[in-house]
Amino acid sequence: MAKYGLLIDVSRCNGCYNCQLACKDEFVGNAYPPYSLPQPPSGHFWMHIDEKERGRYPWVKVAYVPIPCMHCEVAPCAKASSDGIIYRRQDGIVVIDPEKGKGQKKITDTCPFGAIYWNEELQVPQKCTFCAHLLDQGWKEPRCVEACPTKALLFGDLENPGSEISKVIASQKVEPYLPELKTTLRVSYVGLPKLLVAGSVVFADTDECGVNAQVKLMDSKGKEIRTRQTNGFGDFEFDGIEIKGLYQLKVTAPGYKTKILPVDLTEDTFLGEIFLNKS
Repeated sequence: MAKYGLLIDVSRCNGCYNCQLACKDEFVGNAYPPYSLPQPPSGHFWMHIDEKERGRYPWVKVAYVPIPCMHCEVAPCAKASSDGIIYRRQDGIVVIDPEKGKGQKKITDTCPFGAIYWNEELQVPQKCTFCAHLLDQGWKEPRCVEACPTKALLFGDLENPGSEISKVIASQKVEPYLPELKTTLRVSYVGLPKLLVAGSVVFADTDECGVNAQVKLMDSKGKEIRTRQTNGFGDFEFDGIEIKGLYQLKVTAPGYKTKILPVDLTEDTFLGEIFLNKS
């Protein structure tokens, strides 16, 4: 028996919302007993897209983080319910029984990820089912995965080392959403937003962009962490910095004096223009 899971590569997600739309196309107005009653046309996002604004003006960008039900190994919603209202299938999919769940609005408050929604009309809690009804029919992946044009979503058997999802997980650094909850999830992520620092190098004598300057990010003791070359506009960026704290930035270019700047990286930082003087 397969043990299903989902891997989400945030770096591939461009915010097209196809996954969310495919979910609504599949479930709005459609019942799939014994797994789900119809999803209402508005108010529910069984595949929610969290838009995370990043950087500091004028260096701003957005990361899109798809958030479905995590199908937790030890699901808080299941622990808080009784009488089999929430159960786990043999393939690992967590299901809210749509009949037993009627009137159980309190279940919506048990999910730390906010993935359970209340259907006011039908008086039932609802969430992502990994399209269990389609998997039962022989489908290899849920509708959201099928609809993703950038392949940011990868679905498969987590316990089969030969499956594509298992191979990718083995080859990349993956992490859970909200790791502080210390809950084993069947949804994992690559490229969740971390801290970033960016800036622009300018040659002071010509007031022109500092093209191809070398920028090194170092820890507080001067140990090199990463190196970048500035682009055609003199811009550089270090993204994916996991540890908050004090850093140093070393900027060099042939014919110019080296500049070392302290960086207090407790949040996303834009350093503005860094002027290099002739040596």
